[in-house]
Amino acid sequence: MGKISPAIFGAGIAVGMALLLTIGIIMASSPDPGKTLRAFFIGPWSSPWFIGNTLDGIALLLTASLGVLISFRGGCFNLGGEGQVYLGGLAASAALLAMKEGPALPGVCLAVGAAVLTGAFMGFVPGLLKRLSGASELITSFLLSAALSPAADYLIAGPLRGAGSNLLATDRFPPDRLLPRLLPPSNLSLSFVFALLLIPAGHLFINRTSAGYRFRIAASAPDFARYGGIAPERCWIPAMTISGALGGLAGFFAVAGTYGICHQGFSGGLGWNAIAVALIARNHPLALLPSGAVYGWLKAGSGSALLAAGLNFETAAFIQAAVMLFATVRFSVFPAGKRKRHA
Repeated sequence: MGKISPAIFGAGIAVGMALLLTIGIIMASSPDPGKTLRAFFIGPWSSPWFIGNTLDGIALLLTASLGVLISFRGGCFNLGGEGQVYLGGLAASAALLAMKEGPALPGVCLAVGAAVLTGAFMGFVPGLLKRLSGASELITSFLLSAALSPAADYLIAGPLRGAGSNLLATDRFPPDRLLPRLLPPSNLSLSFVFALLLIPAGHLFINRTSAGYRFRIAASAPDFARYGGIAPERCWIPAMTISGALGGLAGFFAVAGTYGICHQGFSGGLGWNAIAVALIARNHPLALLPSGAVYGWLKAGSGSALLAAGLNFETAAFIQAAVMLFATVRFSVFPAGKRKRHA
């Protein structure tokens, strides 16, 4: 059935168990379980506005989770995705605001470059520290993100705050600097198309290029890689840099596609959710599509049930946490079956 079958199987089991737990929680905690279940499962697809917003959230998840996956495949764990999305989106916003005048395309390209370079730098630093001193990128990426996010809060609430606005946000970007909307009045934009193209591109990179092969072998079998002349440590900096760049790109998609403005805290846990999606996909790029779609649906369903049926906020957060929990469980029916047949 191909290499991806175990990944899809594991993703299906994780999501299926999370769905069963979700139903149980709603049945036990909701005053009107039928209404809440309808809002949870059908709400995200009940109108063009809901459909567009759900697909837009999936696009952001796919982009950020591909970055997490690249770091995993390079033998690293990027825990700074939240800050990379946030700072990348802020850098893109500063570029869009600075390029209000003149042709739109150069301004948008500058914003994309600013977002990608900012995220890439935030990934490069932990990768470099790991390469030079052996510092855990898990810790350094998280600390760098945690240290710079308050600075972003200050800039949005202070120097970059829109004049005369009651929001902790920048001015709105000129319409010609925004990504075109695909299903107005929803937030769905051209970022959805770009995200769908990034996934097969990531698959080709990991599975069809020499650099991708070095990533795979360095992460899964470092001793064997050294025996074959591949230094696993040479993959750390590129893996973390590419991962951060994709996080920054997700930030650009959020501010220029989803919101049309940069407001304080716009990342909203996207970096953490992306880790869950990558874990559910078992680090197979093509498996990100179903795992991202289902996780995005569950997240949108939680919001829909929260608004339409009075689902408790803590319950909605617990449902998303349950998906993360099941995502970390390794289901090994296929490997076990293979061992029995070879016995």
